[in-house]
Amino acid sequence: MSALNKLAVFASGTGSNFEAIEKAIREGQVNAEIALVVSDKPEAKVIDKAKSAGIPTFVFDPKGYSSKQVFEQEIVEALHKEKVDWIILAGYMRLVGDTLLTPYEGRIINIHPSLLPAFKGLDAVGQAFDAGVKVTGVTIHFVDKGMDTGRIIAQEAVYVKDGMSKPDLEYEIQKVEHLLYPNTIQQLINRGNQA
Repeated sequence: MSALNKLAVFASGTGSNFEAIEKAIREGQVNAEIALVVSDKPEAKVIDKAKSAGIPTFVFDPKGYSSKQVFEQEIVEALHKEKVDWIILAGYMRLVGDTLLTPYEGRIINIHPSLLPAFKGLDAVGQAFDAGVKVTGVTIHFVDKGMDTGRIIAQEAVYVKDGMSKPDLEYEIQKVEHLLYPNTIQQLINRGNQA
């Protein structure tokens, strides 16, 4: 049995995907531990959730740094200190730069609330809803330099039913996210351990 994979979860908001991953770990569905939660929003609810779960946090305000490179270098040092294997983006609302991408290439994944390549970027649920599509969904992908452009790992469709409101659709998409993300993380860990 190999040592547990260490995850760093990056989040900017409420942390619902963080909670789903943390719960899946507690229940033995994901063979990993969350070693660090990183947030660029000092007031984000995810920070309190991480502290309640006894998980260390790295919280920063990007405006307090001279450049993205400077704060990403601090993050990399924090990740190395915790011996992080995988970076899990869970509602982290900034593009990852080279300072982070290079040392963790192929080990940063993101979840996006659409069937990429459709509806990239912010408010993907609203974009899909406004476009009147009948099918949208969830994508998990590797992170590269672009916005939501990395190689797709997993996707699951969500059907837009007649009479659905945007909040209804957001709820249905989150239900899928909270199952698909932990399952996909475990599959990646399994593949990594077989390598």
